[in-house]
Amino acid sequence: MSNHRERVVRDDEIDLIELIRGLWQQKLLIILTTLVVGGAAVAYALLATPVYEAKVFVQPPSQNDIAHLNYGRGGDSELGMLTVKDVYDVYVRNLQSESLRRRFFQDVYLPALSAQERLGSQDELYEDLSKVLKVTIANKEIPTRFAITVNMPDPNLAVSWAVQYGEMAGYRAKLEILKDLKADASVKANNLERQITTARENAKRLRDDQIAQLEEALTIAKSINLERPPIISGNLSTEVSAGMDGALTYMRGSKALQAEIENLQKRGSDDPFIRNLREQQSQESFYRSLEVDPSVVGVYRQDGALDLPDSPIKPKRFIVVFLGVLAGAGLGITLALFRRVWSSTPKK
Repeated sequence: MSNHRERVVRDDEIDLIELIRGLWQQKLLIILTTLVVGGAAVAYALLATPVYEAKVFVQPPSQNDIAHLNYGRGGDSELGMLTVKDVYDVYVRNLQSESLRRRFFQDVYLPALSAQERLGSQDELYEDLSKVLKVTIANKEIPTRFAITVNMPDPNLAVSWAVQYGEMAGYRAKLEILKDLKADASVKANNLERQITTARENAKRLRDDQIAQLEEALTIAKSINLERPPIISGNLSTEVSAGMDGALTYMRGSKALQAEIENLQKRGSDDPFIRNLREQQSQESFYRSLEVDPSVVGVYRQDGALDLPDSPIKPKRFIVVFLGVLAGAGLGITLALFRRVWSSTPKK
């Protein structure tokens, strides 16, 4: 039994030695294959177009960046204050929107291609853009921090596109927010206008009612020939004068009543007699003309300086050459083994 095991081990050693000897005999094939494949890897590493990666990190704006958006809001204005989150949510929605990517594709990506490249399928070209430009969350622990990544052969163009994409999202977000603010201000101004109109109508009706009451009192005063208020001595005079309203209005005398009626009928406007009217008019004018300068508003902040990439992310030349040599050596050994088996197979 032990002799049989020793014979098997010895045979295996002989086979391994024979295998190594056979490979050594075909070392030229292995070396040549390694050189060919390795040379192809070197050529690819040297001739392949390098790709540079530019990254722009964006984060929420500061409270100062959105301060002008809250002008005329809060307090008793009935318009809610905008928070940093409200503003940044609009920016992120635009940053990740398909419409912005399509706009960037039409306005920036396609014009940068050659005339020959633009002749290809638009769907395929748009798919290529998704490989060139990506928007991702920079850190899962900080979900409000996003990275705009652009991979391009030209590092300057990669940086420019990354910054431009963030700015385009910011511009669209500003337009959306300012449009909403304008709509809120317009609604507020319209409400104030309705309040002013209602106040004027009520004042006109009250004046008409007052004239009707005075005319009725005038009729009574004339019927009893009371031209002037009666002269009453002592404290009673003060009490009667203070109570010359309502049923006692006629005691003012016909001359005073007639003059008051004519004055009310000739009144050109009730505005000076309407409480808080001037304040409401001022507010309406303010909201009607409210404009926010987009240049003083920020809907996002760029986090950190953007440096020009000085080394490509691909191809990784050392790795390409190493894997090429390794693959060439493996292929050479495989070919050598196949050749040895083929040569050792008995021919019929």
